[in-house]
Amino acid sequence: MDCPQVLLDLKRVIGEEGRALLQRFDLLRPLVEQMLTQSVLADVEVSDEELDQARLELLEQRGYGRLEQWSELLNEIGRSNQEVVDRLAGVIRRQSLMRQQFSAKAEARFLDRKHELDQVVYSLLRLENSFLARELYLQIESGESNFADLAKRYAEGPERNTNGIVGPVSLTQAHPDLVEKLRVSQPGVLLEPFKISDWWLVVRLERYSPATFIDDISDQMCREIFDDWVSEQTDWCLDQLQIASHEPGESHDLEPRAAFSDFSISQ
Repeated sequence: MDCPQVLLDLKRVIGEEGRALLQRFDLLRPLVEQMLTQSVLADVEVSDEELDQARLELLEQRGYGRLEQWSELLNEIGRSNQEVVDRLAGVIRRQSLMRQQFSAKAEARFLDRKHELDQVVYSLLRLENSFLARELYLQIESGESNFADLAKRYAEGPERNTNGIVGPVSLTQAHPDLVEKLRVSQPGVLLEPFKISDWWLVVRLERYSPATFIDDISDQMCREIFDDWVSEQTDWCLDQLQIASHEPGESHDLEPRAAFSDFSISQ
């Protein structure tokens, strides 16, 4: 099944009123995404060895150690063997297809997004009062007090509950002004108080972990490229459905904008 086939199936099985109802409750897009995903995964083969390995990993996650305990696991989670095996096979198919189709593009995407994948851990004090921020900065700088104790006592943000520690988090999750200061900071160096919006911040970078292109990151990039492809094809399908609903008598070009084998994130 491809995009044109998805369109034909939607028109044949659901009908215009059904599609309108799905659209009303924001269910049409997830349905098209699932149909497209299942269509491209359908022909991916899964070996018995891959399934056994997936079953064993699931058993170990649940505290079991042997494949012979599979029935015990099924009883524990209240699912049939077919349900669980189908789900595991779907995960394997998705992973295999993404690696096969997009692994060659994964490193390029990683390099484009590396600045978003770098992670930091930092200590933070968020205060409304600039004089208090200065006073607490001096106490930490001089060694009179430690960051964690002052955060628990004075912090006015959620860092109060974590001894002032934030992270590990992606740099992109922080305010842009804070990101710029963290990028040029050295671990362990306390920054003088500075203002962002209505808050005065006292910050110390604890650890900076630049992202590296390991297998897990490669898989993440492949997933993102695949998700981009599904999103692009879904947009095309929904556009065609919208056109057809306004002009039911017209025939339309049913060639999607990017064939699966030719998809590129640069398109």
